Amino acid sequence: MATSDDTDRPSLLRRLFPHPLLTILLVIVWLVIANSFTLNSLVLGTILGILIPFFTYPYWPNVPTGFRAGKMIAYIGLVIWDIIVANIAVAWIVMTKRNADMRSTWVTIPLDLRKPEAITVLAGTITLTPGTVSADLSDEGHSLLVHALDAESPEAVRYEIKERYERRLKEIFE
Repeated sequence: MATSDDTDRPSLLRRLFPHPLLTILLVIVWLVIANSFTLNSLVLGTILGILIPFFTYPYWPNVPTGFRAGKMIAYIGLVIWDIIVANIAVAWIVMTKRNADMRSTWVTIPLDLRKPEAITVLAGTITLTPGTVSADLSDEGHSLLVHALDAESPEAVRYEIKERYERRLKEIFE
């Protein structure tokens, strides 16, 4: 007969693998960094993939939930495409425009996202895309300050970030 103490405690599998997706991701990242798929690399990557989440679990106050992997894969594809296109655009700006012709601007993006993981992915996406940088997050997490290298208007940058990235992240995380 199970007591309330037994049902409140996580299972042995959950205690060993508190973040199974993080474990898998760490193994893959290790194999990419090692630049070889050997048994030694796989074993070391697996050990790191198990130990890092195990020892950092107490420092994670809220375990992320409600993640939609299929939509995230599509989002990653979109971001990779945007990075490629933005690299070409920034290279063109650097080669053809003078400093005086650039229209750099600071934009405050009001956020509809509330989950810290989603906000982190949005800020990272903006920074990874050449030509834009996430500079600051408000204390309450309700707005993000972004610098754009060359923009038609702050409203256009705000609209593009909210429609292209934030809307999709809201579908993924919330």
